[in-house]
Amino acid sequence: MPVRQALQDGVVRPDTSVLDFGSGRGGDVARLRAMGVEARGWDPYFDPDVAATPSNAVLLVYVLNVIEDDAERTETLRRAWTLADQVLVVSTRLSWERRKVTGVPLADGTMTSRRTFQRLFSPGELRALVERTTKAGTAAGAPGVVYAFKSETERLRFLARRTTGVVEWLGGEDETSALAAVIDYFERRGRLPAVEEYPEHLLPLLRHVRQAELRRMVVEGAAAERVELGRARTLLDTLLFLGVSVFSGRPRMNDLPLGVQLDVRACFSSYREACARADRLLLKLRDDSYVRGAMRNSVGKLTPTALYVHRRAVERMPVVLRLYEHCGAVAAGRPEGWDVLKLNHSGRQVAWSSYPTFDSEPHPRLAWSYAVSMSTLDAQFSSYEERENRPLLHRKEEFLAYDDEAAPKYRRLTAQEVRAGLYERPEIIGLERGWQAELARCGVELRGHRLVKSRAD
Repeated sequence: MPVRQALQDGVVRPDTSVLDFGSGRGGDVARLRAMGVEARGWDPYFDPDVAATPSNAVLLVYVLNVIEDDAERTETLRRAWTLADQVLVVSTRLSWERRKVTGVPLADGTMTSRRTFQRLFSPGELRALVERTTKAGTAAGAPGVVYAFKSETERLRFLARRTTGVVEWLGGEDETSALAAVIDYFERRGRLPAVEEYPEHLLPLLRHVRQAELRRMVVEGAAAERVELGRARTLLDTLLFLGVSVFSGRPRMNDLPLGVQLDVRACFSSYREACARADRLLLKLRDDSYVRGAMRNSVGKLTPTALYVHRRAVERMPVVLRLYEHCGAVAAGRPEGWDVLKLNHSGRQVAWSSYPTFDSEPHPRLAWSYAVSMSTLDAQFSSYEERENRPLLHRKEEFLAYDDEAAPKYRRLTAQEVRAGLYERPEIIGLERGWQAELARCGVELRGHRLVKSRAD
């Protein structure tokens, strides 16, 4: 998982040299090589004679948690850090796996029945250890995965990919399709691309067109309303990036990735203005009344304590709420496989929950939840899959944007359920048993996303 996450986050790329420090039997190294990545492994037991030489990225994956001595643990982390030219990827097992680790206490961990040592970390403990040892800027890739960056430039590139995304260019086979790709970029980004941003496959197709003429054709060929929407989106994404990036100190304009620099110039009168607006957003996160107001004007389901938004609708939230979620993700890691986001009105807690059957079942059951307190950065993972009486969702359309293609089907089901009297006792239908009892009481059953009279009746 940690290596896959690093690949998804662009921290490890095809042109990155990788050292797996403590590689064990070399499974990750073999998989990276199969993907065309220049990867080597070093392990004190399996590969002690292989030289551990510096690489762009160094992986320290599930190593610290099997070291018994705290001083040796820190020294191993420090040594791995000295070998990293760009980034160190650190992962450990997490404290909520404690039920899976049986044995006797030893030092600050457990000696298992298999005679292996396990030291479990909370996400906050792991990040604090990495920051204390490396003295570097860090970010969480996922729960239990921390990136330590050798340069501010690399950290900012990671944050930019997380917050503003990576622009996918259209393909091109001739000058006409290449021009269409540039127009598409202009409409989606709200600004013209710099030459350095063009993908390699398009440059040869446009080499005969002068830059001034190309700009004229792109501006004339683009739809003005789409360009304006793209610019508005880019402005908000830039504010989001600047808000998240401030936690290790405000970056200089020249340290920003090129794309972000160009976005700032296109959307703001100056970098000072952009930073000031981002700072105001951060201050508004501390204002409960402002946050509640943003939630009342957001997509999603608003309850007396929190806002719930499906993954497909998260980008439709007001930018201050997107910043709220990103702060939690950078601090403690956004988990894989989540479906519903929860943002508390006050107390500033972010939670990501998994409902694997959200689209296929009329009332999906909760599989797990991962919550992060923004005041303490403590994280808690809760699994529900083995429980007999699991929480489930109702009124699924409320978690989505109104124009989501699945929303009409969900609204029809909700209307049927209301007419049948299934929501007359909302205090008991949040769990499976209560919901089944109400279905029986009302003499109905579900067939897909349709409500019908039960066969028994």
